[in-house]
Amino acid sequence: MMIGQLRGTLLEKRPPVLLLDVNGVGYEVEAPMTVFYDLPEAGAELTLHTHFVVREDAQLLYGFADRYERELFRALIKVNGVGPKMALAILSGIEADRLARCIQDQDTTSLVKVPGIGKKTAERLVIEMRDRLDKIDGGPVSVPGRVDTDQPDDARSDAIAALEALGYRNKDAAVAVGKAADQEGMSSEQLIRKALKSLAR
Repeated sequence: MMIGQLRGTLLEKRPPVLLLDVNGVGYEVEAPMTVFYDLPEAGAELTLHTHFVVREDAQLLYGFADRYERELFRALIKVNGVGPKMALAILSGIEADRLARCIQDQDTTSLVKVPGIGKKTAERLVIEMRDRLDKIDGGPVSVPGRVDTDQPDDARSDAIAALEALGYRNKDAAVAVGKAADQEGMSSEQLIRKALKSLAR
């Protein structure tokens, strides 16, 4: 059984996991931060393009804003040494169209700035992904950003938890989020976006 798309009501968003109610069934879906930046408020309807992974110890759903991002994820997990968790971290650190451009231009210098990509991984991505990119239809769709109204403390702890889920150590995540919180009332998505940029330097 493959689950390729879900449409339902957004119940919770705790990066990198969101909960989607589809006809009374709550689906936990992991998504890149690029999806979280544009999520509507809880209670709104949401459609996600999904990729379903069955492992011996778990069944996992990954969600994306558009088909292009999902196909890029599917191409990434075929690269030697890149699993779903790393692919999610890569797509959280760089927009889908920019990632594709870096691969086409063989721009490993920009790729190594993305969290989770070292020099060898960047070189593998360029070599293994170039041919696959040609087979991906369409292009990324940008969605207008939405404003989240999380309380600051909740936003900080959610941001740190999300970065830990992406593979960062708690200490590094906490420091990056602390530096990112330069104004009152920032949402967890805003904090994660800024923290990822500082961690990529």
